[in-house]
Amino acid sequence: MSEELPSPEMALKLLSQSGCSSRVIAHCKVVTALAVQIAKACEKKGLNVDVKLVEVGALLHDIGRSKTHGVDHVIRGAEIARSLNLPESVVSIIERHAGGGITLNEAKKLGWPIKSYVPNTLEEKIVTYADKLIEGLRRVPVERTVKKLSRELGKNHSSVARVKKLHEEFSILIGDLDADSHIA
Repeated sequence: MSEELPSPEMALKLLSQSGCSSRVIAHCKVVTALAVQIAKACEKKGLNVDVKLVEVGALLHDIGRSKTHGVDHVIRGAEIARSLNLPESVVSIIERHAGGGITLNEAKKLGWPIKSYVPNTLEEKIVTYADKLIEGLRRVPVERTVKKLSRELGKNHSSVARVKKLHEEFSILIGDLDADSHIA
C-alpha cells in the first residue's frame, strides 16, 4: 500500500471517478475546510497533527457514498480506498468517521468485519468531529448533531456519548467551537 498521500486535487478527482454526486463532493469540501481549521488550531496549540492527512482524509471521508448512503458507506469507502491503493492512514479516517465511531460489538451487530471503527488518532478524531459539525453543506452546533443522533439511535446510545466526548476533547484542546466562533 502506498504511503504517499494524493493531492487534494487528486482526492477530488477520485471522489468524482468513484461516482460521488456533486452534493456529496460539496459536503466533503465543507467538512475539509472545517477539519483543516481545527487541525491548524491544534497545531497552534503545539499538538503534533498531520494537516495534509486531515485535508485528504476529510476530502475522501464519504467516498463510500458513491455506493450507499447507509452507515455502511464507511465500509464501502474503505474498500474503494484500498482498491485505489490509498495509504492506510486515509483508509482509517474513512472507516472510523461514522457517528462518534463504531465499537467492535456494534460492528458485530451490524454484520461488519469485526474490529473497532472508533477514531483513535488525532487526525481521525478531527475529521470525525468536523463531519459531525456539518449537516449537508451547513455548519451546525454540536447540540443539533447530538439531538439528531439521539432521535435516530436513542438518547442513551453509545454513539451519542462518543460525539459528546469528542466535543469535550476538542473544547479542551482548542477552545469552544460554537458555530459563531472564529473557527467556523
